[in-house]
Amino acid sequence: MNQKINPWIPALLNFFLLGAGYIYNRKRTSFGVSLTLVALFATFVEFSIWQNAPKIFPLAFADFFLLALVLAADGFIEARELNKSQLDSSHNS
Repeated sequence: MNQKINPWIPALLNFFLLGAGYIYNRKRTSFGVSLTLVALFATFVEFSIWQNAPKIFPLAFADFFLLALVLAADGFIEARELNKSQLDSSHNS
C-alpha cells in the first residue's frame, strides 16, 4: 500500500462491521472476510436471542460490544504499524 492509512477508518470499520477494518488495511484480509461473515451470522443469532430470550440479551449485546471495541483498537494499531513500516521502508530506500 503506497498511501498512508488514517487509522480511524479501520477502527470504525471494525467497530461497526467486525473484520471490515482488516480488509481495509489489506494485511489480514482472509481473517477480515471470515470475521465479517461470522459477524453477519452472529447478528441474526443476536436478534434471535432478543426475541426468544430477552433476559439474556443485554449479556449477548455486551459481549459483542466489547469484541467490537477490541477489534476497533486492533484495527487502529495495525494501521499505525503499517504506516510506520511504510515510513521506515521509504527512509531506507
